[in-house]
Amino acid sequence: KHGLFQAASGGTIFLDEVGDLPLEMQAKLLRVLQEKEVRPVGSNDRVKVDVRVVAATNRELEEAYRAGTFRKDLYFRLNVVTVHLPALRERRSDIPTLVHFFLDRYSPDQTLEVTKAAMQCLMQYEWPGNVRELENCIERAVALGNHTVIDVSDLPPSIRSAPPSPVAP
Repeated sequence: KHGLFQAASGGTIFLDEVGDLPLEMQAKLLRVLQEKEVRPVGSNDRVKVDVRVVAATNRELEEAYRAGTFRKDLYFRLNVVTVHLPALRERRSDIPTLVHFFLDRYSPDQTLEVTKAAMQCLMQYEWPGNVRELENCIERAVALGNHTVIDVSDLPPSIRSAPPSPVAP
């Protein structure tokens, strides 16, 4: 069976949470990126791979390599083009669009409305889990709701009871 790098050869591979890789795995990843080849498990042969790597992390990798928890050489190998995406709480205007995107994903055959009060709760919440937490919240609301309207009562208790966050000017 082909590994992920072999399967992605000729295309793009997405490495999520690359900042959480143990140092041993970082060394292996660095080797693949430098040598452009892998050695499949159980094989003595090396296989050439041609992949574009897109990596994501929620950690500050520059700080991590300075602290010794992320390889400096891997940091510079990955840090070709950096896209900084602010936390969801810093871009609240994206919340309604994301809510409707997730509603379409989890209820594709129905048009669900979100009450003004529910949307206000969603807009005021701090979202420590970012977009993944919002997606989970909407999936829950669709599963537990009445399949017509998403209201405050359909939201998780932590979101319903969250104090209003300060609104940026």
